[in-house]
Amino acid sequence: MASAAVQNKTPRKVLKKSTRDSLIAYSFIAPNFIGFCVFTLVPMVFAIALAFCAWDGRHAIEFIGLKNFVKLFTTDKIFQAALKNTIVYVIGTVPLTLACSLAMAVLLNQNVKLRNFFRTVAFFPYVASLVAVAAVWNMIFNPSMGPINMILNQFFGVAVENLPRWAAGKDTAMITVILFSVWKNMGYYMVIYLAGLQGCNPDLNEAAELDGANRWQQFWHITLPQLRPTTFFVVIMLTISGFKVYDQMYMITQGGPGTATMTLVYYIYNVAFVNTPKYGYASAIAMVLFVLVLIVTIIQFRGSKGEN
Repeated sequence: MASAAVQNKTPRKVLKKSTRDSLIAYSFIAPNFIGFCVFTLVPMVFAIALAFCAWDGRHAIEFIGLKNFVKLFTTDKIFQAALKNTIVYVIGTVPLTLACSLAMAVLLNQNVKLRNFFRTVAFFPYVASLVAVAAVWNMIFNPSMGPINMILNQFFGVAVENLPRWAAGKDTAMITVILFSVWKNMGYYMVIYLAGLQGCNPDLNEAAELDGANRWQQFWHITLPQLRPTTFFVVIMLTISGFKVYDQMYMITQGGPGTATMTLVYYIYNVAFVNTPKYGYASAIAMVLFVLVLIVTIIQFRGSKGEN
């Protein structure tokens, strides 16, 4: 009788303990989950629905179907320029930042003097204030008084009328922003590559060296394949951040001159918060950006699986 009573009580105690543990676990998860739902999930769902509506924030929301998307791809020249500029920016920044960060990581992974100092110097632009470094960058590349144009004029003989206008010129503004972005972000991805290099197997390099492989052959056939997961992560992060670029454009060119550096996120900001708000139209642009990033990311994931 006593043993039967103990057996009957044991499952209840186990059940109560399991329920209590579950409640404790959910209590830890709840704050972050609630914050995610309130500030991310609900606004995202609302933005998707709003893309098919017209709303200025004051009048009632009006359902208009696909009219926002039709206007984007037929009559909105600014959107088409912003889409083109965003793609150009991504194509320009991703490979350049990848190559520069990898080159610095390989160089600063060697046993060189002042290695930690140079690592710190390379990483500093990433953590420095964007406002400060953008102001310095604009002064350096000032068309009339900047030291870059002075060097081109004094030491390379470029005539004053032929000097590039950098951020003030339609043909050079995007190049200026791309160079700025590469310089500012390559230190961060250098650190990621340094972490990846620490995980490479040095025995493979020693074996290849004994077989007569030079430094370039060791890097191309041994080190680089081992860095494939790191490279995949860096490419994904660079691509997503490239499509979402806004702050560099705002601080250096304000989307100009004209629409030379207008990007999708910058255009979303202008449509939604400058002059007469058009939240539905801005949401439609955001949906196009979302689909674009999703397609590129899926292609990259499938390409990575194929290589593996």
